[in-house]
Amino acid sequence: MHGERGESSAMSSGFNTDVKVGEHVFHVQTEDRGPNHPIIDTVVYQQGRILHRRASNYEQGADATPYTADELRHRVEEQHRAVIEAIRSGALDAEIASAEAATQASRSSGIQVQLLNPGSWLSAGKVSLELEVSRKADRQPQAGAAVKAVIEGALADGTHSGTSDEQGRVHIHFPLPPLGKGDLTLVIQAQADASKDEIRFAMRTRAKNPTAGAAQ
Repeated sequence: MHGERGESSAMSSGFNTDVKVGEHVFHVQTEDRGPNHPIIDTVVYQQGRILHRRASNYEQGADATPYTADELRHRVEEQHRAVIEAIRSGALDAEIASAEAATQASRSSGIQVQLLNPGSWLSAGKVSLELEVSRKADRQPQAGAAVKAVIEGALADGTHSGTSDEQGRVHIHFPLPPLGKGDLTLVIQAQADASKDEIRFAMRTRAKNPTAGAAQ
């Protein structure tokens, strides 16, 4: 694949870059999981679906000199750039094509959850999610699906849930939890019997009032 230059935004604990390759846009997110989980994690998304993941452990021996903040940030940036280059060079073509094929195949069965208000779900310090769950086979509403939402990376843990009605709709509302300085992700999961679906939206934390964008 021949890639075009993407927009990148540096975060205190990682990087986010949108990479355009032909007609496709991929969102690459890399972050340091922190001292308790010494892993540099890179995920490639397209429309909220995970297509590729790369993790590297930087745990050192007891006698080793710990990485400085600059050294660790350099390692995070190196891995981020390496995955972007792999996308642009075509090194991940086979894996991405396989993941896309699996996504297409799954569309004929199971359920799908959608965020109906992606541009307005966060306002005045409150989260208001308008969601719809449908069956993939016939696109009809799925009633009785258990839906959960959580903001990964927030300082306070908290999962908020609801159940879809006869129209497949569910509304989940909660106060925005205290946010850390690193990367944040809104994660929405739905389950009905054995069928599951998940979507993820990366949040930029530098803005005074962070907004969410689809992790493309």
